[in-house]
Amino acid sequence: MAAGYLEILRARHAARLLTGTLVGRLPNATAAIAVVLFIRAEGGTYSLAGALAAVYGVANAVGQPLLGRLVDLYGQPRVQLPAALVSALAMTVFALSGTDPLPLAYVSMAVAGLFTPPLEGGLRALWPSVLRREDQVHTAYAMDAVAQEVMFTVGPLLVTLCVALWSAQAALVVLNVIGVLGALSVVVSAPSRAWRSAPREAHWLGALRSPGLLALLGAFLFVGLALGSITVAGVSYADDNGGDVVYGWLMAALGLGALVGGTVYGARQWSGAPERRLRGLVALLAVCYLPLVLVPGPVAMTALTALAGVFLAPCIACAFIIVDRHAPSGTVTEAFSWLVTTFTVGASVGTGLAGPVVEWGGTLWGFAVPGVAGAVSLLVLLATGRVLAAPAGGPVVAASSENDPNRAVEPRFSSGDRA
Repeated sequence: MAAGYLEILRARHAARLLTGTLVGRLPNATAAIAVVLFIRAEGGTYSLAGALAAVYGVANAVGQPLLGRLVDLYGQPRVQLPAALVSALAMTVFALSGTDPLPLAYVSMAVAGLFTPPLEGGLRALWPSVLRREDQVHTAYAMDAVAQEVMFTVGPLLVTLCVALWSAQAALVVLNVIGVLGALSVVVSAPSRAWRSAPREAHWLGALRSPGLLALLGAFLFVGLALGSITVAGVSYADDNGGDVVYGWLMAALGLGALVGGTVYGARQWSGAPERRLRGLVALLAVCYLPLVLVPGPVAMTALTALAGVFLAPCIACAFIIVDRHAPSGTVTEAFSWLVTTFTVGASVGTGLAGPVVEWGGTLWGFAVPGVAGAVSLLVLLATGRVLAAPAGGPVVAASSENDPNRAVEPRFSSGDRA
């Protein structure tokens, strides 16, 4: 199982790019948790915490594809680092000012989300220049999803540790400083400085002119909604069952489950169309959300939360391959950023929805939201099966041509026959 991953990490620049991207994305990955804990420490309500997190998420959703398009046009260093600095500064203003005045809090959250650098999409654009074989790129996609779950496992623990040692305010500042350092590590690397996008057709819709990509984004909106709702429902559960420590373990268990599932998924090559495989993975994801409504004691609940995360990373890794199949030429960063955006919007809607649901019906109903969202995601995939099964026609351009200064078109096999 480890051999394929070690082969990737031994490639020059691979470990640095992966680590830098994960560290750079830490503020974004922990924002919802950090904001909820910060607002609670300030004496705010679940609804206010959910609303502020939703503003951050919606602004992030708007900014990711726009910044991704700028990266495709102007390169990574000119966009990624300035954006990271602006985002960190805005979050620091929010941490220092709190919720008084409230308009400043909303503006700060909006700016922080809008300028979050598209490091995740940028990394997937860089993999082909670092890993020349297509099978290695596919393995890297899976490893990327697994590595993110390490961050989602460690991130909640870092947030709760910072809160315990210092304060929720300090957690917001420290995590964003770390994020800027991660972004800096990526953009000063040779692959990031050398990367150039492939030629693209001028079109105002950019990557969104692909029907298959639109179908995938529709499904992942609800996958994100499920994950976001667990964040708020978990806080409500922890308040009645042990406090912040229990909440940290629940969120860490969710990431750990996804880590295990993603590791197993990425350890082998899969045959058949990834679109069909994604439907099966999303169905399993939805089924594993259902036991959360049992709301047992902390130990059992931690185990159920880990189970709920098992199929998340495999779903994400499979989606990367589908994006690769459907993204128009020259829109690679933008297309991956749209996936991040849609997932973020869904998570933000989930946090905003789960707050009122918890206040109205209690923790049990809060945990019912992810199961319903997972089922809707599956229905979207089933309804758009024909669109997803038809990747963009014509020869497929090698991903490595994204880095070819001569813009040479290199034919390759379609990524649809293995993941």
